[in-house]
Amino acid sequence: MGAGALGAALAVRTTAAWALPSPARPECAAGQRPAFLGTYGNGIITCAYDTTTGALTRQSSFPAVTDPSFLAVSPNGKVLYALDNSGRQGAVRAFAIGAGGALTAQGPARSTGGANVTHLSVHPTGRYLLSANYGAGSVAAHTISADGSVGARTALVQHTGSGPDPGRQEGPHAHQILTDPTGAHVFAVDLGTDKVYTYRLDPASGALRPVSEVRSVPGAGPRHMVFHPTAPYAYVANELNSTVTVYALNTATGALTRGESLPTVPAGAATVVRNYPAEVMISADGRFLYLSNRGHESVARFSVTGGGAGLRLLDTVPSGGSWPRHIGLAPSGTLLFAANQYGRTVAAFTVNQDSGALTPSGAPFATSSLGCVLPV
Repeated sequence: MGAGALGAALAVRTTAAWALPSPARPECAAGQRPAFLGTYGNGIITCAYDTTTGALTRQSSFPAVTDPSFLAVSPNGKVLYALDNSGRQGAVRAFAIGAGGALTAQGPARSTGGANVTHLSVHPTGRYLLSANYGAGSVAAHTISADGSVGARTALVQHTGSGPDPGRQEGPHAHQILTDPTGAHVFAVDLGTDKVYTYRLDPASGALRPVSEVRSVPGAGPRHMVFHPTAPYAYVANELNSTVTVYALNTATGALTRGESLPTVPAGAATVVRNYPAEVMISADGRFLYLSNRGHESVARFSVTGGGAGLRLLDTVPSGGSWPRHIGLAPSGTLLFAANQYGRTVAAFTVNQDSGALTPSGAPFATSSLGCVLPV
């Protein structure tokens, strides 16, 4: 479906402001901000990054959490949330952020109700924590207490189904859960069933009510999604067929309509090495989309076209290591970080605000096997 047809498929637009206030950020030395690294095997590592160059300096660590491969911060910037895969079921945990990004456990770990939790996000109200269990193919919600600690689980929804890839899609594998920029609907991206599910979060009970679902291209393996900051569109990185797909969002109902899919690497590159897209991010002005390519070992830059309805691949830059599982934009929008899982490095890039171009900034920072980099 082209940009015109995709725009026509969007039944309802909204004039409500999508952008939320920027969160408060923990204090750090002048010219530096904290960045949190979620690792495999070494817990959470706190670094300080130079706000001009992106250079990282290790500050402290919290090793007593198992494979916190994804992290999120509270709307007020005072609490860090992390995954914990120390048991047969996954768990989510909270940490108070102190001076320089030092972490203190805030309340107990809470079970997500399913194996191999792989993603979490904070609802924009700050009242609920959402999580996705990859192994179980389920999604969950927990309350967040006044002090930021994780409270009781209020929802656990099991996905069903499979996809055409018997090795990766034998059953549901929920890979991400997030809300649209207004917080009106919750979306779960499931690699195993080739679907994105829409839910409505009951603000009183915390229940997740199914609303609708949309299929990807068969065998695409949708992994992670990001919303345009001001226009009713979303973009999904597909892990299994090395594409990114544009979806139109009906902001009244939460329904998604699938649009065009584009390769995430230059023509011919996919014939050289198998590529697995991972994380997808968008600039605050909605003009540029960034996506990490595992296998091609790069970060792709797309131009957002047609008011959000289309994408155009501009270029790719080496990710500064092997298997860039995650990328993160600094709140300023002037820096992008790539977390290379197998290369055990974090590479920093400066972002040209006019062109969106990425320029490597200094040598990659050597660290542990990485799942996530979160500059705040």
